[in-house]
Amino acid sequence: SSDVCSSDLPYLVAELQRGGWEWVPYDGDVRDAETLRASVERAEPDAIFHLAAQSFVPDSLRSPEVTRDVNVGGTGNLAAAMLAYAETAKRMPRVLFTSSAEVYGARDPSEMPLHETLAPATANPYAQSKADAEALLLAASRERGLDAVVARAFNHIGPGQSERFAVAGFAAGLARIAAGGDRVLLVGNLAAQRDVLDVRDVVRAYVALARDGERGEIYNVCSGKAVAMRDLLAELIAIARVPVEVREDPARLRPSDTPVSFGSNAKLVERTGWSPVVRLADSLRDIYESARRKSAS
Repeated sequence: SSDVCSSDLPYLVAELQRGGWEWVPYDGDVRDAETLRASVERAEPDAIFHLAAQSFVPDSLRSPEVTRDVNVGGTGNLAAAMLAYAETAKRMPRVLFTSSAEVYGARDPSEMPLHETLAPATANPYAQSKADAEALLLAASRERGLDAVVARAFNHIGPGQSERFAVAGFAAGLARIAAGGDRVLLVGNLAAQRDVLDVRDVVRAYVALARDGERGEIYNVCSGKAVAMRDLLAELIAIARVPVEVREDPARLRPSDTPVSFGSNAKLVERTGWSPVVRLADSLRDIYESARRKSAS
Protein backbone atom coordinates (compact mmCIF):
# COMPACT_ATOMS: atom_id res chain seq x y z
CA SER A 1 0.00 0.00 0.00
CA SER A 2 2.82 2.41 0.77
CA ASP A 3 4.96 1.29 -2.17
CA VAL A 4 8.53 2.43 -2.15
CA CYS A 5 9.42 3.17 -5.76
CA SER A 6 10.96 -0.26 -6.29
CA SER A 7 13.27 0.73 -9.13
CA ASP A 8 14.81 3.62 -7.15
CA LEU A 9 15.50 1.99 -3.82
CA PRO A 10 18.27 -0.54 -4.65
CA TYR A 11 20.09 2.12 -6.66
CA LEU A 12 19.78 4.64 -3.82
CA VAL A 13 21.09 2.10 -1.31
CA ALA A 14 24.06 1.30 -3.59
CA GLU A 15 24.83 5.01 -4.03
CA LEU A 16 24.66 5.64 -0.28
CA GLN A 17 26.94 2.68 0.43
CA ARG A 18 29.43 3.92 -2.17
CA GLY A 19 29.48 7.23 -0.31
CA GLY A 20 30.13 5.56 3.05
CA TRP A 21 26.64 6.11 4.51
CA GLU A 22 25.13 3.54 6.87
CA TRP A 23 21.67 2.55 5.59
CA VAL A 24 18.72 1.72 7.87
CA PRO A 25 15.55 0.64 6.00
CA TYR A 26 12.03 1.37 7.19
CA ASP A 27 9.88 -1.72 6.67
CA GLY A 28 6.54 -0.41 7.96
CA ASP A 29 3.63 1.51 6.50
CA VAL A 30 4.02 5.30 6.49
CA ARG A 31 0.35 5.55 7.47
CA ASP A 32 1.22 3.94 10.83
CA ALA A 33 2.28 7.05 12.76
CA GLU A 34 3.39 5.25 15.94
CA THR A 35 5.60 2.70 14.20
CA LEU A 36 7.12 5.44 12.07
CA ARG A 37 7.89 7.60 15.10
CA ALA A 38 9.47 4.68 16.97
CA SER A 39 11.57 3.79 13.92
CA VAL A 40 12.93 7.33 13.59
CA GLU A 41 13.86 7.36 17.29
CA ARG A 42 15.55 3.97 17.00
CA ALA A 43 17.52 4.83 13.83
CA GLU A 44 18.80 8.21 15.11
CA PRO A 45 19.21 9.34 11.49
CA ASP A 46 21.28 12.15 10.00
CA ALA A 47 19.10 12.10 6.87
CA ILE A 48 15.86 10.46 5.79
CA PHE A 49 15.15 9.66 2.15
CA HIS A 50 11.37 9.70 1.78
CA LEU A 51 10.55 7.55 -1.28
CA ALA A 52 7.44 5.86 0.12
CA ALA A 53 4.47 6.57 -2.15
CA GLN A 54 1.63 5.31 -4.27
CA SER A 55 3.45 6.36 -7.42
CA PHE A 56 1.41 5.09 -10.38
CA VAL A 57 -0.91 7.70 -11.93
CA PRO A 58 -3.61 5.24 -13.17
CA ASP A 59 -3.84 3.78 -9.64
CA SER A 60 -4.41 7.29 -8.28
CA LEU A 61 -7.34 7.72 -10.67
CA ARG A 62 -8.86 4.43 -9.47
CA SER A 63 -8.14 4.99 -5.75
CA PRO A 64 -7.57 8.68 -5.04
CA GLU A 65 -8.25 8.28 -1.32
CA VAL A 66 -5.54 5.61 -0.89
CA THR A 67 -3.08 7.75 -2.84
CA ARG A 68 -3.84 10.73 -0.60
CA ASP A 69 -3.61 8.68 2.61
CA VAL A 70 -0.18 7.33 1.67
CA ASN A 71 1.36 10.31 -0.09
CA VAL A 72 0.02 13.17 2.04
CA GLY A 73 -0.94 11.43 5.29
CA GLY A 74 2.26 9.38 5.33
CA THR A 75 4.36 12.47 4.71
CA GLY A 76 2.59 14.28 7.56
CA ASN A 77 3.33 11.33 9.83
CA LEU A 78 7.01 11.46 8.91
CA ALA A 79 7.19 15.21 9.52
CA ALA A 80 5.58 14.76 12.95
CA ALA A 81 7.98 11.91 13.78
CA MET A 82 10.98 14.04 12.82
CA LEU A 83 9.81 17.03 14.85
CA ALA A 84 9.22 14.81 17.89
CA TYR A 85 12.67 13.24 17.47
CA ALA A 86 14.33 16.66 17.14
CA GLU A 87 12.71 17.79 20.36
CA THR A 88 14.13 14.91 22.38
CA ALA A 89 17.45 14.42 20.54
CA LYS A 90 18.13 18.19 20.24
CA ARG A 91 19.13 17.79 16.61
CA MET A 92 17.14 17.81 13.37
CA PRO A 93 17.76 15.22 10.66
CA ARG A 94 17.28 16.24 7.03
CA VAL A 95 14.43 14.76 4.97
CA LEU A 96 14.89 14.49 1.21
CA PHE A 97 11.37 14.23 -0.23
CA THR A 98 11.03 12.70 -3.68
CA SER A 99 8.26 14.61 -5.42
CA SER A 100 7.33 14.56 -9.10
CA ALA A 101 7.28 16.78 -12.17
CA GLU A 102 3.62 15.71 -12.42
CA VAL A 103 2.87 18.66 -10.11
CA TYR A 104 3.52 21.03 -13.04
CA GLY A 105 0.68 19.52 -15.09
CA ALA A 106 0.19 20.36 -18.77
CA ARG A 107 2.06 23.55 -19.69
CA ASP A 108 2.33 25.73 -22.75
CA PRO A 109 5.58 25.14 -24.68
CA SER A 110 6.48 28.78 -23.97
CA GLU A 111 6.87 27.81 -20.28
CA MET A 112 9.56 25.22 -21.05
CA PRO A 113 11.96 24.46 -19.54
CA LEU A 114 9.90 24.19 -16.36
CA HIS A 115 11.36 26.05 -13.38
CA GLU A 116 10.78 25.43 -9.68
CA THR A 117 9.13 28.86 -9.31
CA LEU A 118 6.09 27.80 -11.39
CA ALA A 119 2.94 27.22 -9.36
CA PRO A 120 1.58 23.65 -9.43
CA ALA A 121 -1.17 22.93 -11.99
CA THR A 122 -2.04 19.35 -11.08
CA ALA A 123 -4.07 17.18 -13.45
CA ASN A 124 -4.55 13.93 -11.48
CA PRO A 125 -4.82 12.74 -7.86
CA TYR A 126 -1.21 11.52 -7.78
CA ALA A 127 0.10 14.94 -8.82
CA GLN A 128 -2.18 16.68 -6.31
CA SER A 129 -1.00 14.40 -3.51
CA LYS A 130 2.64 15.20 -4.28
CA ALA A 131 1.93 18.96 -4.43
CA ASP A 132 0.11 18.77 -1.09
CA ALA A 133 2.92 16.75 0.50
CA GLU A 134 5.46 19.31 -0.74
CA ALA A 135 3.38 22.15 0.72
CA LEU A 136 3.09 20.34 4.05
CA LEU A 137 6.86 19.83 4.35
CA LEU A 138 7.77 23.34 3.21
CA ALA A 139 5.28 24.89 5.67
CA ALA A 140 6.77 22.78 8.48
CA SER A 141 10.22 23.90 7.35
CA ARG A 142 9.24 27.59 7.51
CA GLU A 143 7.17 27.47 10.67
CA ARG A 144 8.59 24.65 12.78
CA GLY A 145 12.21 24.25 11.71
CA LEU A 146 11.83 20.97 9.82
CA ASP A 147 14.90 20.42 7.64
CA ALA A 148 13.18 19.48 4.37
CA VAL A 149 14.46 19.52 0.79
CA VAL A 150 12.17 18.65 -2.13
CA ALA A 151 13.50 16.79 -5.19
CA ARG A 152 10.99 17.22 -8.01
CA ALA A 153 11.92 14.26 -10.19
CA PHE A 154 11.02 14.06 -13.86
CA ASN A 155 10.68 10.72 -15.70
CA HIS A 156 13.38 8.26 -14.86
CA ILE A 157 14.14 4.84 -16.23
CA GLY A 158 16.38 1.91 -15.36
CA PRO A 159 16.68 -1.85 -15.05
CA GLY A 160 14.15 -3.30 -12.60
CA GLN A 161 11.42 -0.70 -13.09
CA SER A 162 7.82 -1.99 -13.11
CA GLU A 163 6.42 -2.89 -16.54
CA ARG A 164 3.53 -0.54 -15.74
CA PHE A 165 5.86 2.31 -16.75
CA ALA A 166 6.24 2.93 -20.48
CA VAL A 167 9.91 2.28 -21.24
CA ALA A 168 10.10 -0.78 -18.96
CA GLY A 169 6.90 -2.04 -20.63
CA PHE A 170 8.41 -1.57 -24.10
CA ALA A 171 11.55 -3.49 -23.10
CA ALA A 172 9.60 -6.33 -21.48
CA GLY A 173 7.36 -6.67 -24.55
CA LEU A 174 10.36 -6.77 -26.90
CA ALA A 175 12.09 -9.34 -24.68
CA ARG A 176 9.00 -11.57 -24.90
CA ILE A 177 8.99 -11.20 -28.69
CA ALA A 178 12.70 -12.11 -28.79
CA ALA A 179 11.85 -15.22 -26.77
CA GLY A 180 9.32 -16.29 -29.43
CA GLY A 181 6.17 -14.49 -28.27
CA ASP A 182 3.51 -12.64 -30.26
CA ARG A 183 5.10 -9.92 -32.42
CA VAL A 184 2.45 -7.30 -31.61
CA LEU A 185 3.60 -4.67 -29.11
CA LEU A 186 0.80 -2.62 -27.52
CA VAL A 187 1.74 0.95 -26.65
CA GLY A 188 0.28 4.21 -25.34
CA ASN A 189 0.87 7.73 -26.67
CA LEU A 190 4.19 7.64 -28.58
CA ALA A 191 4.00 11.33 -29.54
CA ALA A 192 4.47 12.43 -25.91
CA GLN A 193 7.87 14.05 -25.25
CA ARG A 194 9.41 13.60 -21.85
CA ASP A 195 12.48 14.64 -19.87
CA VAL A 196 14.16 11.30 -19.11
CA LEU A 197 17.06 10.42 -16.80
CA ASP A 198 18.63 7.12 -15.82
CA VAL A 199 17.76 6.13 -12.25
CA ARG A 200 21.47 5.96 -11.37
CA ASP A 201 21.79 9.67 -12.15
CA VAL A 202 18.57 10.40 -10.25
CA VAL A 203 19.75 8.79 -7.01
CA ARG A 204 23.09 10.61 -7.30
CA ALA A 205 21.06 13.83 -7.37
CA TYR A 206 19.06 12.71 -4.31
CA VAL A 207 22.23 12.07 -2.31
CA ALA A 208 23.78 15.36 -3.48
CA LEU A 209 20.66 17.24 -2.35
CA ALA A 210 20.56 15.44 1.00
CA ARG A 211 24.12 16.63 1.54
CA ASP A 212 24.16 20.07 -0.08
CA GLY A 213 20.59 21.18 -0.85
CA GLU A 214 19.23 24.29 0.85
CA ARG A 215 16.58 23.74 3.52
CA GLY A 216 13.04 24.59 2.42
CA GLU A 217 13.91 24.59 -1.29
CA ILE A 218 12.62 22.66 -4.32
CA TYR A 219 14.99 21.26 -6.97
CA ASN A 220 14.11 19.78 -10.35
CA VAL A 221 15.91 16.49 -11.02
CA CYS A 222 15.94 16.31 -14.80
CA SER A 223 18.06 16.24 -17.96
CA GLY A 224 16.91 19.61 -19.30
CA LYS A 225 15.69 18.27 -22.65
CA ALA A 226 12.72 16.31 -24.03
CA VAL A 227 12.77 13.06 -25.98
CA ALA A 228 9.77 11.52 -27.78
CA MET A 229 8.50 8.16 -26.52
CA ARG A 230 8.53 7.11 -30.19
CA ASP A 231 12.30 7.64 -30.33
CA LEU A 232 12.88 5.69 -27.11
CA LEU A 233 10.88 2.79 -28.53
CA ALA A 234 12.75 2.94 -31.86
CA GLU A 235 16.08 2.76 -30.01
CA LEU A 236 14.88 -0.25 -27.98
CA ILE A 237 13.69 -2.03 -31.15
CA ALA A 238 17.13 -1.42 -32.70
CA ILE A 239 18.79 -2.85 -29.59
CA ALA A 240 16.46 -5.88 -29.50
CA ARG A 241 16.74 -6.54 -33.27
CA VAL A 242 13.36 -8.24 -33.49
CA PRO A 243 10.53 -7.86 -36.05
CA VAL A 244 7.65 -6.13 -34.30
CA GLU A 245 4.22 -4.67 -35.09
CA VAL A 246 3.62 -1.60 -32.90
CA ARG A 247 -0.07 -1.03 -32.15
CA GLU A 248 -1.65 1.76 -30.08
CA ASP A 249 -3.77 0.45 -27.22
CA PRO A 250 -6.57 2.83 -26.10
CA ALA A 251 -6.40 1.32 -22.60
CA ARG A 252 -2.84 2.67 -22.26
CA LEU A 253 -3.73 6.26 -23.09
CA ARG A 254 -4.01 8.62 -20.13
CA PRO A 255 -6.96 11.05 -20.00
CA SER A 256 -4.77 14.10 -19.34
CA ASP A 257 -1.50 13.20 -21.05
CA THR A 258 0.88 16.16 -21.36
CA PRO A 259 2.25 16.51 -24.95
CA VAL A 260 5.68 17.94 -24.00
CA SER A 261 7.40 18.29 -20.65
CA PHE A 262 10.99 19.12 -19.81
CA GLY A 263 12.59 20.97 -16.95
CA SER A 264 15.55 23.14 -16.02
CA ASN A 265 18.16 21.51 -13.80
CA ALA A 266 20.13 24.77 -13.38
CA LYS A 267 19.23 25.17 -9.69
CA LEU A 268 20.31 21.60 -8.85
CA VAL A 269 23.55 21.92 -10.83
CA GLU A 270 24.44 25.28 -9.30
CA ARG A 271 23.79 24.13 -5.74
CA THR A 272 25.41 20.67 -5.86
CA GLY A 273 27.61 20.42 -8.96
CA TRP A 274 25.64 17.35 -10.06
CA SER A 275 25.46 16.41 -13.71
CA PRO A 276 24.09 13.29 -15.46
CA VAL A 277 26.69 10.72 -16.53
CA VAL A 278 24.66 7.78 -17.91
CA ARG A 279 24.00 8.11 -21.66
CA LEU A 280 20.41 7.42 -22.72
CA ALA A 281 21.55 4.75 -25.21
CA ASP A 282 23.42 2.91 -22.43
CA SER A 283 20.42 3.18 -20.11
CA LEU A 284 18.10 1.68 -22.74
CA ARG A 285 20.55 -1.15 -23.47
CA ASP A 286 20.77 -2.00 -19.76
CA ILE A 287 16.97 -1.93 -19.46
CA TYR A 288 16.53 -4.26 -22.43
CA GLU A 289 19.22 -6.70 -21.23
CA SER A 290 17.59 -6.81 -17.79
CA ALA A 291 14.18 -7.50 -19.38
CA ARG A 292 15.67 -10.19 -21.62
CA ARG A 293 17.27 -11.99 -18.66
CA LYS A 294 14.00 -11.82 -16.73
CA SER A 295 12.06 -13.17 -19.73
CA ALA A 296 14.51 -16.07 -20.12
CA SER A 297 14.39 -17.05 -16.43
